[in-house]
Amino acid sequence: MNFLRGVMGGQSAGPQHTEAETIQKLCDRVASSTLLDDRRNAVRALKSLSKKYRLEVGIQAMEHLIHVLQTDRSDSEIIGYALDTLYNIISNDEEEEVDDVEEENSTRQSEDLGSQFTEIFIKQQENVTLLLSLLEEFDFHVRWPGVKLLTSLLKQLGPQVQQIILVSPMGVSRLMDLLADSREVIRNDGVLLLQALTRSNGAIQKIVAFENAFERLLDIITEEGNSDGGIVVEDCLILLQNLLKNNNSNQNFFKEGSYIQRMKPWFEVGDENSGWSAQKVTNLHLMLQLVRVLVSPNNPPGATSSCQKAMFQCGLLQQLCTILMATGGPADILTETINTVSEVIRGYQVNQDYFASVNAPSNPPRPAIVVLLMSMVNERQPFVLRCAVLYCFQCFLYKNQKGQGEIVSTLLPSTIDATGNSVSAGQLLCGGLFSTDSLSNWCAAVALAHALQENATQKEQLLRVQLATSIGNPPVSLLQQCTNILSQGDKIDRRGSKIQTRVGLLMLLCTWLSNCPIAVTHFLHNSANVPFLTGQIAENLGEEEQLVQGLCALLLGISIYFNDNSLESYMKEKLKQLIEKRIGKENFIEKLGFISKHELYSRASQKPQPNFPSPEYMIFDHEFTKLVKELEGVITKAIYKSSEEDKQEEEVKKTLEQHDSIVTHYKNMIREQDLQLEELKQQISTLKCQNEQLQTAVTQQVSQIQQHKDQYNLLKVQLGKDNQHQGSYSDGAQMNGIQPEEIGRLREEIEELKSNQELLQSQLAEKDSFIENLKSSQPSPGTNEQSSATASARDSEQIEELKQELATLKSQLNSQSSEITKLQTEKQELLQKTEAFAKSVPIPGESETVIATKTADIEGRLSALLQETKELKNEIKALSEERTAIKEQLDSSNSTIAILQNEKNKLEVDITDSKKEQDDLLVLLADQDQKIFSLKNKLKELGHPVEEEDELESGDQDDEDDEDEDDSKEQGHI
Repeated sequence: MNFLRGVMGGQSAGPQHTEAETIQKLCDRVASSTLLDDRRNAVRALKSLSKKYRLEVGIQAMEHLIHVLQTDRSDSEIIGYALDTLYNIISNDEEEEVDDVEEENSTRQSEDLGSQFTEIFIKQQENVTLLLSLLEEFDFHVRWPGVKLLTSLLKQLGPQVQQIILVSPMGVSRLMDLLADSREVIRNDGVLLLQALTRSNGAIQKIVAFENAFERLLDIITEEGNSDGGIVVEDCLILLQNLLKNNNSNQNFFKEGSYIQRMKPWFEVGDENSGWSAQKVTNLHLMLQLVRVLVSPNNPPGATSSCQKAMFQCGLLQQLCTILMATGGPADILTETINTVSEVIRGYQVNQDYFASVNAPSNPPRPAIVVLLMSMVNERQPFVLRCAVLYCFQCFLYKNQKGQGEIVSTLLPSTIDATGNSVSAGQLLCGGLFSTDSLSNWCAAVALAHALQENATQKEQLLRVQLATSIGNPPVSLLQQCTNILSQGDKIDRRGSKIQTRVGLLMLLCTWLSNCPIAVTHFLHNSANVPFLTGQIAENLGEEEQLVQGLCALLLGISIYFNDNSLESYMKEKLKQLIEKRIGKENFIEKLGFISKHELYSRASQKPQPNFPSPEYMIFDHEFTKLVKELEGVITKAIYKSSEEDKQEEEVKKTLEQHDSIVTHYKNMIREQDLQLEELKQQISTLKCQNEQLQTAVTQQVSQIQQHKDQYNLLKVQLGKDNQHQGSYSDGAQMNGIQPEEIGRLREEIEELKSNQELLQSQLAEKDSFIENLKSSQPSPGTNEQSSATASARDSEQIEELKQELATLKSQLNSQSSEITKLQTEKQELLQKTEAFAKSVPIPGESETVIATKTADIEGRLSALLQETKELKNEIKALSEERTAIKEQLDSSNSTIAILQNEKNKLEVDITDSKKEQDDLLVLLADQDQKIFSLKNKLKELGHPVEEEDELESGDQDDEDDEDEDDSKEQGHI
């Protein structure tokens, strides 16, 4: 408050005094007026004054405005005015122009005023909670000013406001609802609010992410047109970066939610070269940075590799490579795309292999690596682009021994294209290494050093590379050429930094010789190398040359530490004596320490990407800083060690090597014994299984032998009792597991079936004769009505009886056929058992003669059994034929009965018709008699003579006889 009073005191007293009074009156009206309209008008007036008289309104009206927010929530209009007024007080946005003289002071005072008023507002945490509750109002005039006010509070004092929102119940969840608002103004300002809310606060970032922020933001980006969208897409991308950067939990949630797959359409920019607006470039740049956030080398290795895998599987890497090889795009987009592809493939073998297979759309097609290296060694390319290509090459070779071998193989004599039609990666690196551009020298040396990183095989292979320096001179090795250029120093006129080329070559040589005694021997074999190094270290040069001296000391120390003493003139002890004599151990260690003390050393050691503001700062490589940190201490110890200590150390090393060899030998022996044990265990298990199978077989054979013995004993007993055919038959059957009672029962059943069949045949014959009688016995035409009815009833009864008997016969036939089938099945079983018994093995314990006799006896019995079986088979066949004949007879009987039934029905119809005719005749006769009688009476009355009744009766009798004859004739005709 003292600050506010000071600011007010420094302002002019004339007009300000009048405005202060006006503001005071308005505040009094807001505080004391009972009418809502009066309070609303007063707050509206304060809003109009708050932009110009920010200080006065803030001092006098803030408490009243907060009170309005608390008490007048039912009126959205006054709440909106109050929120707008508070926003004008707290916000630092200057809308009106100010004079140049007052601009600096006004800006400083504005920033101080905003933070001061923000501190006053959030001093009571209930004010922030009240503001969060107002954001739940759907009214536009309340929600939008509330969003702007809370955003301004977060910009002024972000950490304090974040903490208040974090402890507020459902505070973050209320703010997430802003993204779902249908009004774009509120939604877009809500995105800006969440940007300020999530900045540098991991707890809030997690809450926002788990409130489905990724889904909503990606939907907004898609609705707005992805990279073609406006500034809303940019705001959403910035918010996504806030949520994901340095937040492993949110990155894992983003990957597991399959949101990486939704990023692929962002980079489908098409083939058109036009249409790259500034907003599109900005959006695509942020999209590429978002991909890099997920695969950053600073992330945990497991999380990075899983994201790299997902990006390859969904086709995102392929889409990025398409942009990389496209032409006509902006330079900064191409640079950022190269950096993005670099981190997507870094350390992940599948992605590195895919990148090695990518070809540029040229004629003839060239690998993408070759095209990129051409840009790296081309001094006309932009510096940032060359740095990006170097980073891409480093990431391609990072933990990729296969790729390292492919790069080194392009330098070997057997793989170089003799025609010269195509340029290989190795040739480009050598060309850059020996060019007159110092930056190309440095980049090529560092790139070649990465091809040797932690790969002793390729270090040895690179020793085979031979270079043709000039016509007529013999070729020299690559190692020798590097030392030759290094010894020339500044004699060659180069463009760029004076020490950059030498630093690059020294880093290459240090990487090449470390952990490779063969390369150290080749290096020491050139007698000029050691004197050059000692001379460089011993000189007192300027500050720029101190770094070169330190690197020379490191190279000489590596030559000592990794020396296998194969060269007598450059053994470890002699080199240390040379250092002590020419340089001094303390001076040597001091010069060695120049490397890690250099100001650019710590900058390069922070992250693997070579990101430098200008070429002059491009001195150290990230991987080389790791090598220096690893070797600096061991070289210092090696220099100070005496010869005796060296001998002891060598003896210890030899002892350790012997011990290791012995341990390795025993390990191999143990491994072989383990394999043998496994084989023996398998053999034992196999033998156990075979033993169990054999025991089971023996048990089965013992049981079979016991069964044969029992059969043999039964056979002996049976042979002693019966010598007849039936006895032998029953004995043989009993030997085969068939009891004689069963055979007798079968024979009895056959006899019963035969008798039943004969009985059925006789019944059929009777029925046939009965049917014939029915056919012959037709009803006579002269029978009367009673006799015909009796005959009809009798015929129907007989027909019903015939139907029942036919059904009985059919059921008997079916049962007989089933019994015959059963007998056939039993016969087959009997045959099988007899054949099995005929093939049974001889019973041990008997002499051959007795066995032969018994075998002959058994064969005789078997032949008898077979004969009887054949007879039974013939009988069954005859029975089946008879059954078929009986079925045919039954069918014919059924058809005959049906015909008779039809004839009977016709006769019944004729009888009924004749009865009706007779009745009609009787009625006619009665009428005629009545007429005749009346006529006779009339004749008598008239006096005519009339015949006697007897005569008439006799005449009538004659007439009746004639009528009967006529009727009989008609009946016979019918």
